[in-house]
Amino acid sequence: MSKIRRILQLHHQGRSKLAIAEQTGISRNTLKKYLKAFSESKLTVEEIRELSDKDLEALFVKPLENPISDKLQTLLTLFPSIDKELKKKGTTRQLLWEQYKAVHPDGFGVSQFKHYYAQWKAQVNPVMRMEHKAGDKLYVDFAGDKLSIVDASTGEIEVYRF
Repeated sequence: MSKIRRILQLHHQGRSKLAIAEQTGISRNTLKKYLKAFSESKLTVEEIRELSDKDLEALFVKPLENPISDKLQTLLTLFPSIDKELKKKGTTRQLLWEQYKAVHPDGFGVSQFKHYYAQWKAQVNPVMRMEHKAGDKLYVDFAGDKLSIVDASTGEIEVYRF
């Protein structure tokens, strides 16, 4: 929000849009959007300075107004059970999409299904990045059947459990 305050201050000083964009590191289109919202608000720069960050955000940052379709709402309600199914051995997103499509023939295609699932999963289970030195440790993420090694001399199969 301090960037918006700085933009309005520079605008009040009579700086050009290009100069303000270069100085603040914001695109000219975004700058135009902020200046338009400022002119529509009919507030002075002094009144803007007195606003709290929350009030300033409400004035300048408009939420996206994309209503969720019934088709998407139905899909979102299925994601918890889809997520549970994906934890089972041999289950894939493609297989779950095929089952979804059989029940909902007018439903989303495979790419949209996977896209919305990835968005939902990112909100439900955020990812934690692990910082490490290169070559210091080895991380193995193995999915599928258990690792097994066949002894060439005896033919015995040894299954490793980690």
